[in-house]
Amino acid sequence: MKGIRIKGTGRCVPERVVTNEDLAARMDTSDEWITSRTGIRRRRHCTAETHSTLCAGAARAALARAGVSPEEIGACIVATVTADDLVPSAACVLQRELGLPQDIPCFDLSAACTGFLFALHTMECLLNASPRRFGLVVGAEVLSRVTNWEDRGTCVLFGDGAGAAVVECREGWPSIGAVLGCHGDDRLLRLPGVERGGRSLISMEGTRVFKFAVEAVPWCVDRVLERTGRTVEDVDFFVFHQANARIIDLAVRKYHIPPEKYYKNIAEYGNTSAASIPLVLSELEEQGRVGPGSRTLVVGFGGGLTWGGAMVEFA
Repeated sequence: MKGIRIKGTGRCVPERVVTNEDLAARMDTSDEWITSRTGIRRRRHCTAETHSTLCAGAARAALARAGVSPEEIGACIVATVTADDLVPSAACVLQRELGLPQDIPCFDLSAACTGFLFALHTMECLLNASPRRFGLVVGAEVLSRVTNWEDRGTCVLFGDGAGAAVVECREGWPSIGAVLGCHGDDRLLRLPGVERGGRSLISMEGTRVFKFAVEAVPWCVDRVLERTGRTVEDVDFFVFHQANARIIDLAVRKYHIPPEKYYKNIAEYGNTSAASIPLVLSELEEQGRVGPGSRTLVVGFGGGLTWGGAMVEFA
């Protein structure tokens, strides 16, 4: 089996910045309350932007950085739970917008905050059966449209955005060693679908989801290191889903990860679900903190419940 590496990344976020003070002006909360519990200070919310425009912006940036043309793409996956439409999928809309080949698979993948990792593993499998060696993986969400503004425990958490990665598949490259899992539970974190009565709004039992996350993250780290035969010292950078700063801090302390090997942008974007991990990867690459040869251990967790990890290298 051939392995994949990241060739280039990109991101696209809405212009509108919503601060904690903005939220405090409309509900019973405060900057101190939000920041101390989550690490979030700001988030982006769409106004003129749509899910489709965010996907296209992130994808174009990733293609440009990778130096890959749309005609070279062999598959396109959009990880999301908030696409503009159920049909056509966000990935099919993106195929038309970018002029991707018509003889390739393009589809959406729903795994909540772990979606980008599920999509990376799926892309690795698809490219092993494709005559083209490049794939486009996008994580995008417009969570502001499904936020319950009467629930202060969840409405302060979520933001909108999109991140994308162009990956390359080659013989001789190791697999990303993805470790993925799920446990069906529609009580802890739920987003109802159509025809379920009332609007589809996020509901979450925050304390129990936090407990799940602090157990899932080290499990994923340990399994990925075991599967790839690596140690913590072999990893150049750790990329965690940006759900709560305290979850990341616990993992950092457990594995004694030095400050130069991890990154948090949750203060600026909040929890962007499937967009979270690619947003981090894009900022790291832009800052020159990762690049060709960099080995990143990536961990995600979210609704489903879902969890996953992988060792992703840059080409």
